[in-house]
Order: sequence, then C-alpha cells, then structure tokens
Amino acid sequence: MLKQVEAGVLNVTYDERGDPDDLAVFLLHGFPYDIHAYDEVIPLLVAAGCRVITPYLRGYGPTRFLSAQTLRSGQQAVLAHDLLALMDVLAIPEAVLAGYDWGGRAACIVAALWPQRVRGLVSVGGYNIQDIPGSVRPQSPENELRYWYQYYFHGERGRAGLQQHRYEFCKLLWRLWSPNWEFDEATYRRTTVAFDNPDFVDVVIHSYRHRFGLAAGDPVVERTELLLATQPKISVPAIALDGGGDGVSLSGGSEHHAGFFNGPYQRRVIPLVGHNLPQEAPQDFAAAILAVI
Repeated sequence: MLKQVEAGVLNVTYDERGDPDDLAVFLLHGFPYDIHAYDEVIPLLVAAGCRVITPYLRGYGPTRFLSAQTLRSGQQAVLAHDLLALMDVLAIPEAVLAGYDWGGRAACIVAALWPQRVRGLVSVGGYNIQDIPGSVRPQSPENELRYWYQYYFHGERGRAGLQQHRYEFCKLLWRLWSPNWEFDEATYRRTTVAFDNPDFVDVVIHSYRHRFGLAAGDPVVERTELLLATQPKISVPAIALDGGGDGVSLSGGSEHHAGFFNGPYQRRVIPLVGHNLPQEAPQDFAAAILAVI
C-alpha cells in the first residue's frame, strides 16, 4: 500500500506491507530503477514476519522536495539522511536495511555511522560508500569502461541526453548491466514512470558529478561527507551480494571488501544475475535479509 509522509526535506512516497509490530525492513532501490525492483521480495519477507517499507528515493516517482530552495543533490550523504529522516518520522528506532546501487549506499552509510539504528545490512556490491577523495585515481581500463555513463553525465551534453532520451538511455543501462536478464517491455515501462519526476535529471546529474568532486555538495550534510571520507567500517551483521553477471560492478564485485566490515560478515555470489539483483533473484535477496535478522 502506497503512503506519503513528510520526512526531512522530502514528502516521501513509500510502500508499506506487513504488521506494524513486526521487525522493520527497509528496501532501497538504485539508479535507474524504482520500488518495483522489490515486487517479488516483499511478499517473501511479509510471510516471514517482517514489516516491509520500500520508499521512492529523492528524484524518483511521487517523492517530492518540500521546498524549491533545497539543492537537488544526489550525493551519498543526503541519501543516508533521507533514510534516517524516514525512520525517525515513522518512529522506527532499529531496522534491517537492504539495497543496491544508490539504495545500497544509503544503507551502508547509516550502518557505518549510526549502527545503533541497524539490526542488519544486506548490500549488493558490498561496501558501497564512495571514496570521493580517491576518485581522481584511475582504475583498470576494464573498470573505466563500465563507468562510461558517469563520465557522460559530467558534461552538459550528458545532462541534455538524459533529459531528452531518459526512456531509451535507462533501458540501455538495464540491458548492459543485466545481460542475462530477459525483461519484457511491460516490466520496464512499469518502472519508467518513476523517471518522470521533475527532479530526476537534476538529482542524477548531481550524484554523478559530486562523487568525482566536480560539484559542490549540500552544506547541510558536509559533516557527514567528511566522516565518509575516512571510509568508516561497518560493524553490524552484514551480507554482501554480488551478481555474477553484473555489467556495471567493478571486476570481482565485493571480493576484496571484507576489510571494511568488522562485525559478522559474509559474501554471497549469485551466478549470472546482473545489477538489479532483487528483481532478478528475489528469493536469494530475501534469504540474505532473513539471514541477518
């Protein structure tokens, strides 16, 4: 059931299922996806006795900014603060956090900096906190190739391209990032409605510029960004998931991320699955969540 609530700088639209007295699980989507990535995960968790909350992130779907003056930032720290604000307004002191891409980043940040709020963490790609000071260091040519879309967004041609061709552009990313997933047009169209949000382009472009130090961040979360620059470790029980067919993840995925976790930790690789892991392998995703509870 879709609900709306004012939380922080946003009016957040979110789906909520399950008994309000059950353990809360937040499912957090990435770019360019939306809450439908969890359509088959949610009933599995509800059946296991979870209260499941799946929000549209800033810039997606019906979620809206409360003020025209708020910077349309997509930087990592604001995603975490959005999540905390939603937990606060829903009076949820502790929850399991699970996500991928942008959503996995928000979950990792809250787990690292506010561990008392997190019962357990499931993160596709493992440690998703960006090392912005280190973004100037080149990676292998193979990994650089995977990030072509980010470099495209660094210029105004990329902004115009996303604005004018968001439907075709995001569909291309779906195909490249999940080469073994044969999604149909109806599945894709169900999600593309979320890209019609009036702030989608601004938030996306800011995200991919800020992470390379090319755009200033929101001063409100600067303290959090400074903490993230230290690459804080995650102490809560955590499972890292990697899709064996992920077309955008760095080579090896989270293979070498164990050092970023100093609590109970394991890594699971799902063969052939691409970047949109919860939608491609919902049972594996749900099983990981239930394993950290």
